[in-house]
Amino acid sequence: MTDTKPEEKIRLGGQYWRLWSASVISNLGDGVALIAYPWLASAVTRNGLLIALIAIAQRLPWLVFTLPAGVITDRVDRRKIMVTMDTVRAVVTLVVAFFVLAREGVLPAPDEIAAGIEIATEPVLYAVLLLASLLFGFAEVLRDNSAQTILPAIVEPKGLEKANAQMWGVEMVANSFIGPPLGSFLLAVGFAMPFFLDAGTFAVAAGLVFLITGSFRSREPGEVAEKIDWWGEIREGWDWLWHHPLLRPMAIILGLMNGLFAVTMATFVLFAQEVLGVSALTFAILGTGGAFGGLAATFWASKVSERLGSGTSLYLTMIFGAVTTLITGLASHWTIAWVMFTLGTFTAVLWNVITVSLRQTIIPDRLLGRVNSVYRFFAWGMIPIGSAIGGLLVVGSETAMSREFSLRMPWLVSAAVWLLVFFYAAPKLTTDKIEAARTEGIAAKEEAGELPADGEVASEAISEAGVTGAPPPIDEVVDDD
Repeated sequence: MTDTKPEEKIRLGGQYWRLWSASVISNLGDGVALIAYPWLASAVTRNGLLIALIAIAQRLPWLVFTLPAGVITDRVDRRKIMVTMDTVRAVVTLVVAFFVLAREGVLPAPDEIAAGIEIATEPVLYAVLLLASLLFGFAEVLRDNSAQTILPAIVEPKGLEKANAQMWGVEMVANSFIGPPLGSFLLAVGFAMPFFLDAGTFAVAAGLVFLITGSFRSREPGEVAEKIDWWGEIREGWDWLWHHPLLRPMAIILGLMNGLFAVTMATFVLFAQEVLGVSALTFAILGTGGAFGGLAATFWASKVSERLGSGTSLYLTMIFGAVTTLITGLASHWTIAWVMFTLGTFTAVLWNVITVSLRQTIIPDRLLGRVNSVYRFFAWGMIPIGSAIGGLLVVGSETAMSREFSLRMPWLVSAAVWLLVFFYAAPKLTTDKIEAARTEGIAAKEEAGELPADGEVASEAISEAGVTGAPPPIDEVVDDD
């Protein structure tokens, strides 16, 4: 007879749950915004390129500000960055809400928008929306980079996958199940209502993160030089990632995948309205497909990864990316797209759970902010480029094709390129390479004394309930994640 030890229960601690609670609130607002902002954009213009420009403005900071943001994250208390950026986002959203309230009488009703009504572009409101998207992008870069780098300071390595899964799960439920239907209801009450609620959620999230105690600097204030050598510090993080045999190709591959995602999503609101025939409510329901995929991944993602191996699991993301993109592009009813979003998000969660926890495990703490920002420079920097390509594909093809086929074009082109990405990635992201990097990273952190002590992490018992999920773009702490 052999003795078997009971599996050790991973406890995440009070600090983590304050961060988790902030994520619940802010992602509820994000879910409302998933309906409110696209519907507002389509209410002020029907031009595909102008719609894509808003997506470009929101993601452009990931291309131009990500690397400096990494330096800031490694020098400033990460908790304070998160509080400040959430406050900024609350103020910006409040400004948008008041502008919308002022123009509410001349904006078309949600049902008129869903019917694809022909409208002239509202220049003032469009300019406000464009500027707000750009400011949001800059705040998001700094805030999200800090959120990912603060987590390893309060959760030990063996609990990171569970912590990330719990975080993504609540984000998914609030972001896709609760927020969008609430947003469509608020739109029917008044066009400005969703934006006022969104501003409030950012303010509450800032307060909850403020309650997290302790210092979250990677260096003590006395270790930080008065004058920042921006290029030198960026170069240190860049060199670390570029010379890492696994993270370099992983970042490039993720950038290509997120770029392809952006190609399709740049004009998605027009595709959904004019091709799939959605209303504000069905547009909200359409987003729940990703939530169901995330919830399914709660129970099965880790099992799939264990059974197939980390590398093969990442392959599924790319293969399903090609298949679901093609089928969505050929669909004529929103229910087909809903099923494809469910399948695609399941595999996106699979990617996130494996790769985000891997990065948090293997990157040295003193470099975590900078290396994470370099990784995201590749991973998210391709999104504005993809958005531009998506908008140009629609506008350019309209000269020779019907409006409907032009709106399908980004999906068909992306599906073909997804397959090319898979053939590039397959030999680079094998299970053996991933597990070897993980083992080496944990050993290096143990030697450097960078792992949090058990007493700091597991200070109190917490229930095991939780779900996981993160809609594309991949690696969003929707990232990563």
